[in-house]
Amino acid sequence: MRTSLNVPDDVLAEFDAVWQAEGLDSRSRAIREAMLEYVESHTRLEEAEGDIAAVVAFDYEHEAVIQELHTVQHDFEGVIEATSHTHHGDWCFEVAFCDGPAERVRQLVYRLRDFDAVRRVSVLSLTAAATTTDH
Repeated sequence: MRTSLNVPDDVLAEFDAVWQAEGLDSRSRAIREAMLEYVESHTRLEEAEGDIAAVVAFDYEHEAVIQELHTVQHDFEGVIEATSHTHHGDWCFEVAFCDGPAERVRQLVYRLRDFDAVRRVSVLSLTAAATTTDH
């Protein structure tokens, strides 16, 4: 299937540099792999049940959204255990350490992704089953 995308020139240039440095044979292959990674990461979050521990990292344009983000953080204080924040020019990078029902963590992630001024939201999660190890 053919499709077209609108991608900023600087993002496309970075993407091309990465897939070429990795030795992939085409941009199409790199896009397919990126899409599969995206699907896998979102499927894991969607399929999580019960209580999970998660790290939710996101970056955003400070002035455009800070008040709304504070409201969201207060709305989800039942699962956000702690946060860490740093500035980089007009942009901020925030990490929320979460623990609680998977459904509530999902709602937080989706709420953060609703903001135009939030550029990326990444999630690293552990389910109860994933934390069990044999010694």
